[in-house]
Amino acid sequence: MADAVVALYPFALSLTRDPDRAADLVQDTWLRASRSIGQWRGEAPLASWLRRIMHHLAIDAARRSGREVLAEEVEQRWRDDEYTIDAAVVAERAQTREELEDALARLPFIYRSVVMLHDIEGWTVAEIAALLELGLPAAKQRLRRGRMMLVTALADGQERRENLRGVPMRCWEARRHVSEYLDGDLAADTAATLERHLESCPTCPPLYAGLVGVRTELGAIRDPDTVVPPDLAERLTHHDETTAGP
Repeated sequence: MADAVVALYPFALSLTRDPDRAADLVQDTWLRASRSIGQWRGEAPLASWLRRIMHHLAIDAARRSGREVLAEEVEQRWRDDEYTIDAAVVAERAQTREELEDALARLPFIYRSVVMLHDIEGWTVAEIAALLELGLPAAKQRLRRGRMMLVTALADGQERRENLRGVPMRCWEARRHVSEYLDGDLAADTAATLERHLESCPTCPPLYAGLVGVRTELGAIRDPDTVVPPDLAERLTHHDETTAGP
């Protein structure tokens, strides 16, 4: 089954558009599938069952992001006869990869995944409906809503960009580096850019402060009794050496 899960990496990448998150998603899918393999009865192909697990895990991760566009709010705006956008501005931003990926990232995952699978990966609505165990009308509704939210997110991008004007390094890039920065493992030039980002970004400093606080508290609760005894560590090392293949 492990090989089948690894083979889903391209699917994970199509859902996340990020190699690191795709790799994490593959690993999480392997863990979840290993624990629940008894639930697979063989009625559906193993690959389909694994895709559903992966999709549900991706939904759970996306719901924790806290930066999504609200589907109901966008649909309400589109129902207003006076609502419109500047099509030229939206088209121009859509041609910029960073702008397009940022807008995609703000869509709720259940809509984003349908748009990406259909409009990027070339899946049919019927194939998406089968994957998600949805009726065809429900899958079509998700595609419609997702496209509307994507256009609105691109149209609203200017306000977000104004808030970040002059801030070095994009937020996601900065947030990917903070763990290494905390441990002193970040290259000096990247660390300097990250520090300038934290000085001027309106959203990242509280996140960084939270990481620092949690790390400090974790270090304070270390119990000496939980340290692996030297004799046990030696036995484990010896076991690995004797069982390792040539």
